[in-house]
Amino acid sequence: MTYCVAVRVDQGLVLLSDTRTNAGMDNIARFRKMFTYEVPGDRAIALMCSGNLSITQEVKTCLSRQIKISHDTPDTETILNCKTMHRVAQIVGEAMQEMQHRYRDTIEMQGAGADASILIAGQRKGGKPRLYLVYSAGNFIEATADTPFFQIGEHKYGKPILDRIIKPETTIDDAVKAVCVSMDSTLRSNLSVGMPLDLAVIDTEAFKFRVRRRIEPDDEEFAMISQGWSAALRRGFEALPNVLD
Repeated sequence: MTYCVAVRVDQGLVLLSDTRTNAGMDNIARFRKMFTYEVPGDRAIALMCSGNLSITQEVKTCLSRQIKISHDTPDTETILNCKTMHRVAQIVGEAMQEMQHRYRDTIEMQGAGADASILIAGQRKGGKPRLYLVYSAGNFIEATADTPFFQIGEHKYGKPILDRIIKPETTIDDAVKAVCVSMDSTLRSNLSVGMPLDLAVIDTEAFKFRVRRRIEPDDEEFAMISQGWSAALRRGFEALPNVLD
């Protein structure tokens, strides 16, 4: 399984993903699920993937192939030269649709699931920060002020903190803390989600990544957030009134 979360606030975009895949109790492996693309001064884009790994890897390969071809054929449209983030989502959706059409029947004949989803977050020069969720069929939706975050994978454990904290006016620093708490809650409750983690931050109007870092199991800052959140929950619980009094 997996857990990826992306937040869009006024100050920018925050993304966090785990790296564990689970194809059975005795077949657990580690794969990167976040992929970043950058043209400094023009655009910064991140993709996070969940679902059938072979499908999402093929989608990423298709996008990379387009970028490579564009070096020799500049009129080839790619996620790094298209005119809008909406078009980026369309290009990713088209690649997803192509891979589903090519492999879905064969995968399902073998008894496996072919569903997959991809989060796309980024900003290009002249546009606003955008966040999209692409489904298996290639269609997609965009985050709004009413729904400023998306989750894919094992999302239920990490959703309550996001519902309470994330608003458009939330600061980038608070958004980073919120996604870390969301991930920590998921790590504690589901063994199919595991470290290390990948974190990315894109500031509004920066058109580059401020943060792209791997969070290892011994990361001191993440441990402090985890321990601090656990202590705060205990204090809050102890302060609640007794129902039976």
